Amino acid sequence: MTGSHPEIFFRPEELACERLTIPSTLYNQCRLALARCRNEHVFVPVRSMQVMAVIDKDEVIFVDSMAYAVQDGAGGKLIFLAWSLLPAAGREDLSAPAPVQLRYYRDDARELHGRLVGEFGQELAQLLERLQQEVCPPRSSRVVPLRA
Repeated sequence: MTGSHPEIFFRPEELACERLTIPSTLYNQCRLALARCRNEHVFVPVRSMQVMAVIDKDEVIFVDSMAYAVQDGAGGKLIFLAWSLLPAAGREDLSAPAPVQLRYYRDDARELHGRLVGEFGQELAQLLERLQQEVCPPRSSRVVPLRA
């Protein structure tokens, strides 16, 4: 869905949270994609995993394209994992790994994280190549807490 109707993503109850790092190239590419698109959100399909990644200035959410919920008459996809992007103040240089808070919303999310780093990184690199010639289409999203 594009245009004036934002895509809705539901945030289930958090199951776990841990602090870790992601590769600097991945973190830097997320920031670069936001700068090149000049939108609040950048949508990156990770087709090999049937996942949509949505980047904003504070976090990257990963949404299972097959998991859908309805709440208060609005339907949307479920977030299963999120990277809360921490301030870069602790990084010595741009090549240092970037700290994130990894938030899990599904039991198998931690297992999928390792694969996601690689697959998302590949898709994001391809998107950045395309953005050198194209303009990023505007899309909006809204994250809503999912009530149990």
